Amino acid sequence: MLPVDGVDYTAQLEALIAQIRAKGVRDERVLNAIRQMPRHLMVPPEYRSQAYIDHALPIGEGQTISQPSLVAQMTAILELQGTERVLEIGTGSGYQAGILSLLAKQVITVERFPRLALRAYQTLRQLNLPPIIWVMGDGTRGFPPFAPYDRIIVTAGAPGKPPEPLLQQLSPKGGRLLIPLGTRHYQVLTLFIRHGNRYTTRTFGECVFVPLVGKYGWKPDEV
Repeated sequence: MLPVDGVDYTAQLEALIAQIRAKGVRDERVLNAIRQMPRHLMVPPEYRSQAYIDHALPIGEGQTISQPSLVAQMTAILELQGTERVLEIGTGSGYQAGILSLLAKQVITVERFPRLALRAYQTLRQLNLPPIIWVMGDGTRGFPPFAPYDRIIVTAGAPGKPPEPLLQQLSPKGGRLLIPLGTRHYQVLTLFIRHGNRYTTRTFGECVFVPLVGKYGWKPDEV
């Protein structure tokens, strides 16, 4: 990993990888993708010294870059094989989108804050990653032009149930939707697997994300 501002983050990154492995993520493809993603470039300069500590960090607009071990867990739950079309709701820093681009065939990411989307685009463009499709708009509506999606991952907390457009845009042949569901301040990470018109669900523990704002999520005056 190339030094930034004279700092080599390699040792910190490897220590983080060891922590993530100890927390139960053993998928080597996921761990290698995290190893390739320079998180220190995706946080504001004042937080670079904390980039490889396992916690969320602010990135502006009231948003955060997620805890690395949670990103790893969510990525592993998707069970990507490299052939999937993936829709990400909530680009944020671009950290999750970059990791997904190394593991899936196609990634479409949706962000509602223009400044965050532009910054993420500029950062990831430097890294020579596989192409990502960037969309500005209300992520609760999904993105119909590329549906159906083999995987949909939501990086914000939804109020109680997943947005109906996301369920509709999920592939009926085993498509997976991973989304935090609950209140503004507490959610449960929930996986929906679609089998035709039927969905099975699994839960993966408690989490805390920023609110999912949009037509089928929290309203702006509620957050």
